[in-house]
Amino acid sequence: IEERTQRQFYSVGFGLGSKVAGQLVPHFHNHYDITVQYHTVDSVHHRVVGVLVEPVSRNTKYDKDAKAPTCDATEPMNLNQDADNEVVYTYSVRWVQSTKSWATRWDQYLQAIDPKIHWFSLINSAVIVIFLSAMLGLILMRALHKDIARYNADDAEDLQEDFGWKLVHGDVFRPPQGYEYLSVVLGSGYQLFWMVLTTLMIALLGFLSPSSRGSLTTAMLLLYIIFGFSAGFNAAHMYHSFGGTSLKRIVVLTTLFVPGTCWALLMLINLCLMAAHSSAAAPAGTLLGVMALWFVISIPLTIAGAYFGYKRKTIDPPVRVNQIPRQIPEQPWYLRPIPSALMGGVLTFGAIFIELYFIMNSIWFHKVYYVFGFLFLVFVILIVTTAEVTVLLTYFHLCSEDYRWHWRSVYTAGASALYVFLYGVFFYFSRLRLASYASLVIYFGWMAIVCLLFFVLTGAIGFVASHLFIRRIYSAIKID
Repeated sequence: IEERTQRQFYSVGFGLGSKVAGQLVPHFHNHYDITVQYHTVDSVHHRVVGVLVEPVSRNTKYDKDAKAPTCDATEPMNLNQDADNEVVYTYSVRWVQSTKSWATRWDQYLQAIDPKIHWFSLINSAVIVIFLSAMLGLILMRALHKDIARYNADDAEDLQEDFGWKLVHGDVFRPPQGYEYLSVVLGSGYQLFWMVLTTLMIALLGFLSPSSRGSLTTAMLLLYIIFGFSAGFNAAHMYHSFGGTSLKRIVVLTTLFVPGTCWALLMLINLCLMAAHSSAAAPAGTLLGVMALWFVISIPLTIAGAYFGYKRKTIDPPVRVNQIPRQIPEQPWYLRPIPSALMGGVLTFGAIFIELYFIMNSIWFHKVYYVFGFLFLVFVILIVTTAEVTVLLTYFHLCSEDYRWHWRSVYTAGASALYVFLYGVFFYFSRLRLASYASLVIYFGWMAIVCLLFFVLTGAIGFVASHLFIRRIYSAIKID
């Protein structure tokens, strides 16, 4: 039963025991009431459309003289930690005719999420997008259009009054510090973007059935490996456009940054699972298989993409870059790196946090998440919101004569990952409260992986949006 809505839902699997209020020792589930639902096709053929299991704790005693143990015990069974325990497992099977057809057999498992709340989530996100679009439209149609008209004016008096973003035209396209790492973030962001978009499209077409357990994870892993070509291509192209000359360096960084970090965290999680003797620990064969896919497919594709991206024509700036960097005036507190990033991140997070609640509930409470239509719309809203927030703050920075927009756009867009992690902390202490140390490491290890990928994805979206915006406005003015 869902605590908040008091709605019944079917979870994947069942618990080994259950806690009772006022008792320290949980009851051990050793009896299973199995209900098999079948649908009558005709007088001869019947099809199973559902299997439900209700675990029960019964202190059944084993009788050697009886042919089989009975299920008549009513007292629950408690295990003794200081002695050996004899457990008698029993089960009962009941066949129930159902009106559900074979085509609709998954409906009872997929109706766990209230559609009204989902529509509220979309409306909430849409309001944020409309608000940001209105602000962006106001800037582009009034302030920016007025600036361009004044900057292009022939009046000498107007030319002497230039201020704001035109004054930094000779520095705005200057390669930033650490541009090789920025190129890697951009390339990895492209890789994640195409992976997420393609996965959602495949899910929308119905190719990822909930009856095939692990199909979603497998599809995402394979698509991520395939789109390694996109990571290498875009990273090398941007690196070369910034003036980089070491193709080998950018290839090594691209192949190791995101995959290497995620692999290290996964190894830590797997070691904790092995130390806890958990069956969820990945066997050595699976780990070797993933490494083989990485070395045999992903790395060669990344190298090939980097080769073609490096050979592609570089992105030339629309204005000339000054040899001497311009001095940046002191910035107001709200345009400094940390405050501006926090402001931008909270708006992006506000567009997705309700959907994030459903996803977290589905993962940690064994619910079936299959509303990919809503998720696709939320992903589109995430892209639009991230782009608009980053463009707005980039414009404000340029008006304040701060031309260091490259990393700022990544931090501003990616700051929403910090709020995702903070929400994960809140979710852990308010909903989960896992007791063991291994569970703590596993939970926050996975949250760190998700937030890293989310930072790279949204950071790349913010950079691309800001880059297109800046090229557009500086191409529209006349430079002496």
